[in-house]
Amino acid sequence: MRTTADRIRHSLLLEVFALLIVTPLGAIAFGVPVFDFGIVALVCSMVAMLWNYVYNLLFDRAMLRATGSSVKAMRHRILHAVLFEAGLLALLVPFIAWHLGVTIWVALMMDIALAGFFLVYTFLYNIAYDAVFPIPNAPVPPKG
Repeated sequence: MRTTADRIRHSLLLEVFALLIVTPLGAIAFGVPVFDFGIVALVCSMVAMLWNYVYNLLFDRAMLRATGSSVKAMRHRILHAVLFEAGLLALLVPFIAWHLGVTIWVALMMDIALAGFFLVYTFLYNIAYDAVFPIPNAPVPPKG
């Protein structure tokens, strides 16, 4: 299982790279001033970092209880990414609607578009992170 310091590094790197990518692209895609979208992205990033830490800790504990290991097979990674983004969506839509002065429906559509990006981004990021920072003494994950 990962250490607290490793989980913090994981979250910080995930969010830094995400901010660098999503702020300018989101402003362009949604027709929002870069500054306004930057504020949304920064607040969402802070919420996501906290959620990332809590969620990953809970997910790993659930995996340990269910399988005896926190090593993720491909099906675990897919479930992990989908559940993470669903929880984050529920946390962020009200803020996006308030800050940008849009309806909950518009904020939901914006967040779903962002979630689609982050679903793929998080999935790929976690594979890369595990390759660069493997869990010490971890068994090889099962296939499938």
